[in-house]
Amino acid sequence: MDRDTRCVLSWDVVAERSSEALQACLERAPQARQYYSDAFPVYDTLYYGAPYEMRTDKQETYSVEAVNADLRHYLKRLARKSRCFSRRIQSLAKNLQLFVYCYNHRQLAKRLFPKYAFHLIDFVCPLS
Repeated sequence: MDRDTRCVLSWDVVAERSSEALQACLERAPQARQYYSDAFPVYDTLYYGAPYEMRTDKQETYSVEAVNADLRHYLKRLARKSRCFSRRIQSLAKNLQLFVYCYNHRQLAKRLFPKYAFHLIDFVCPLS
């Protein structure tokens, strides 16, 4: 997450949060000045290339938690304790790609025009 724009900078669909998968996702993201994470043990094994701090509170990870909540809200296949799930990892990846595209465009529009209300659906390109 970029704290200024609140845009998602890097994401991936993986079967397991392994050190290798998370490091690859981290390397695809633009370099940050500072990194924060929750207390998930694998995060402590990654190379960040900038100062890194593991936090047990939500003081520095609240924006990521908010995006996680939005993901569970908009993509029912990610909702907890649900019967909705993805049978194919490629389908989930395409759903996340569309979500991140719309989410990031909405965040940038909100910065440019703070008086207007924007919804994710406003940024889905119509199929014609």
